[in-house]
This record gives sequence, C-alpha cells and structure tokens, in this order.
Amino acid sequence: MSHLLLIVAIPVLATAYAAFVQHPRQTSLLYPVHSKRIRPQEKIITDCMTVWSEEGHLYYKSTTNDPVVCGIYIIAKPEQTVHVYFDYVDVPCNSGGLIAFVDGWELNGQLFPNENDHPKATEDRFYEICGSKRPKQVLKSSQNAALIQYRVPRRGNGFSFYVSFINNPTPCNILIQGMNEVYTLRNYGKQVNCSLTTLYPAEVKILSLGVGLGHGQKRNYELETGTIHKCENRGLPDFVQVGGGDGLGQLSVVDSICGTHSAPENMVETIMCGVTTVRMVSSGQFHNAVTVAVKPPEIEATPTLVCQH
Repeated sequence: MSHLLLIVAIPVLATAYAAFVQHPRQTSLLYPVHSKRIRPQEKIITDCMTVWSEEGHLYYKSTTNDPVVCGIYIIAKPEQTVHVYFDYVDVPCNSGGLIAFVDGWELNGQLFPNENDHPKATEDRFYEICGSKRPKQVLKSSQNAALIQYRVPRRGNGFSFYVSFINNPTPCNILIQGMNEVYTLRNYGKQVNCSLTTLYPAEVKILSLGVGLGHGQKRNYELETGTIHKCENRGLPDFVQVGGGDGLGQLSVVDSICGTHSAPENMVETIMCGVTTVRMVSSGQFHNAVTVAVKPPEIEATPTLVCQH
C-alpha cells in the first residue's frame, strides 16, 4: 500500500510539540460529540502541522493549489484511545488528493508504536480516503495517539471530522504529553511489548520495578531481587529498555533492567536525544509493571546518551 509519508524532521515536530506542551489545551468532556446539548469544540486547521489534544470538530479547506503533505497529530491522555469520524470529504482522487488515518504517529517513514510493538500489521494501520465518499465507520487508534495525514492540492477542496477520546482499561503504548510526569507500564500478563515515548530529551528515573525474574504470573509470592542490569544480554525474556534516538523508530539502549525492586532507583538516565523511550518487553510468563518518572534534563546533568542531530 502506497500510504502517505509525511516528510518532516523530528526537530520540527518537536518544536510544535513543545509549544503544545507549554500551552496545553484542556481536554473537554464532549463525548458523544453529536450531543445537541453540548456544542463541541471547533477548529479550523490553518497550519500544515498541528498537534491536537481536544475532543471536537475539525475542518480543513485548501487555500492554494500546493500538493504539500500535512498532518494533524492527535494525542489523548495515556489511558485513552482516539476515535475519528469523518462527516465531510471533498478530496478528488484525480487531482492527487488523499487523506490517511494512521493508527499511531508517523514521521519520516518511522512509526510510533514501532512495527514490533503494535498489535496490528503495518499495512492495517493506514486507512486511506479520497473522492467524496466518506467512511461510514469510526476510525480507531490502539493507543493515545493517532494521525491524520492529508494532501489537498486543489483550492477549495477539504474535509472535516469529529475527534472523541475513549477510556482504555489496558493502555500499553503511551506517547507522553507532559513535561514532568510519573507513569506506569503494565503488560497485564500478556505477551506484548509496551513503551513510553516522548519527543524531547528527558531524565528517566525508575521508581518501582516488577519485571520478569522474581515476579510471577503463576506464583503466589514475590522475591525482592533488586534491580538487575543488562537483562537482555543475560538472555532473560522479560526486561525494560531505557534509551532514545533521533527518530520514532530508533532506539539506542543504554540499559536493560529486570527483577523486583519496590524502592526508587538512585540512578537517573539522561537521554539527550530528540526521542526518549522506556520500552518493556514481556514474554507473557509474568505480570510485569514498571513505574518511571520522566522530566526534562537538569542543566548540569551528565548525559547518559547523546544522539547526533
């Protein structure tokens, strides 16, 4: 499938994302969006790159004959998923117009979550639209992030859609929208890979750890092993990777840890990269959980990992 590729560098998206984080929009309680008693938030899209975190009704109409590819990056709370319903589409196929709903975020051909951590095959994460026939179904994300990519090369054409946020009882992959937050990743006893990802350099501190060795799904006890390092190199099937990279699909790992440790770690990993990631790999043999604190680096912090921009 020849889906759209949004050719935008990570620093460009990070700038838009940082502005969004510093001046966040308050998520409104507007679901269902068709309620006659509550007027949904309305937004006319004018920028080629938009980060959006509200429920509401969004509109776009092309004002030029430029075939540029643009994107609306939608992010909800960690415990929510994104639902999108198109109520109007006027994007002629014969003019090269195209809209794509992406289950996750895409940048430079790289995806969040990456191909190994998402429950769907890559080709199933894209839904393409053109012409005037709108999809009847609601398009749904598997995590708290989704993307609308579009190319509308003819002036006067456009589209509109509703965004709703739905509670997710088992969040796995999370795109972080806060600058100083505490998060817990869980596998719920399943064979899945889950990750926390943010688009800025960050300090990562492990507050509690119950992953793999000493922490079991079919056991009625837990053994406080402390934090075990380099678990991936030891051949252990369950572990947490901490690292970063310059793209959504890149991860340079500074450490992989496992074990059971209920006390906060003194060690802090300082990831000086465009993307910071905490990734938990689970075999399904254990009920795994890791709680981490993530915040921007202190000015005097010594970097654990530095990426080349």
